[in-house]
Amino acid sequence: MGTIPHEITIDILGRLSVKDLLRFKCVSKPWCSSIEDPYFIKLHLSHSLKTNTNHSLILRHREYHFFSVNCDSLETTHILNHPFGEPKKSIQILGSCNGLLALVNHNDSIFLWNPSTRESQVLTSNEIEFASPSPWIWFYVSQCSSPSIYIARSTYYGFGYDPISDDYKLVRMVQSCGLDDEYFHSEAKVYSLRSNCWRRIKDVCFYLKFSREFGFLANNALHWMVFRTPESRNKELVGFDLGSEEFRFLELPDCCLDEAFLIDIKAMGGDICLTATFRDFSNVDVWIMKEYGVKESWIKLISCYQPEFIPDSPFAVPLAVSKNGDKVLLFIAYKWCNWGSRSDNFVWYDLGSQRVEKVEIRGLPASFDVDLYVDSLVPLNSNALNDQQ
Repeated sequence: MGTIPHEITIDILGRLSVKDLLRFKCVSKPWCSSIEDPYFIKLHLSHSLKTNTNHSLILRHREYHFFSVNCDSLETTHILNHPFGEPKKSIQILGSCNGLLALVNHNDSIFLWNPSTRESQVLTSNEIEFASPSPWIWFYVSQCSSPSIYIARSTYYGFGYDPISDDYKLVRMVQSCGLDDEYFHSEAKVYSLRSNCWRRIKDVCFYLKFSREFGFLANNALHWMVFRTPESRNKELVGFDLGSEEFRFLELPDCCLDEAFLIDIKAMGGDICLTATFRDFSNVDVWIMKEYGVKESWIKLISCYQPEFIPDSPFAVPLAVSKNGDKVLLFIAYKWCNWGSRSDNFVWYDLGSQRVEKVEIRGLPASFDVDLYVDSLVPLNSNALNDQQ
């Protein structure tokens, strides 16, 4: 029997799951070398993204338990052991990109984690460079039993990949304000996985009003909902280009957002996706920005009146599009509605027939948060990234 050409072997391996590839590294030294090759890692990731395969849901239950669900089957959950270990402290996913997850715990320690390869890396700590407030504020705060009431801090995170520098970047924006606006501090920093260090970038041109928020990645940019001025009551969408490291505002669709009870905005299928649920809970609209940064490119993907798939819950969040593009996977959340008898779940929404199909997943917890990631072989250490150049 003749030897299979190396190019065909690589093409076959590039279509397999990460789980299979990790097993096949033991077949021979040449196979191990090929699977660990940076070119093959990028080839495998590119194939998964183009074909919408090797994707998984990651569920966070009770703030520190993690489960995965393979999107190709959506049949059962699998326990994931996160890198923070056993302590039962709050852990949140602040971003997901190319199979890497960025996690932050209750005291703002940050890990990068590839759940497919089980590799993890703690980020170097970086103190916030506070400007010194006036002496009378420090004196006033020091005399108070609850000084946090007078100095409020907002911390916004985001994580993504910059194809220009071939680098993974984590963004942290911090704003603090004191009593009667007598003290205000703002800073933005970027962590580079390639250089394994933080650096400060120019200050932001907007305001953060919530204690902690996580951005989403779309079109090689990170996005958050922010306020343009301290007096603003309406949030606006701002994007941070990971290549140029510049901020810009993006316009939302003209869809009566002032009448919406809940606005959820994230990425779906690489595009920005906005879900508006209205105050009487009877209407749900889902919009997609088809051409990045162009307001006129917003199209309404779903418009439901009294949708049957979210009885008693206004929280329906689009997660992913099916491989052939005719269905949308929706996450239906009840945990915020005090419906003890109902559990969070998933449904497929058929864009053509406008019918729904409930997804039955074994081992699904009653309540959870959910993110989407692609199974990949992407390494974490900066030396491995430098070898790819």
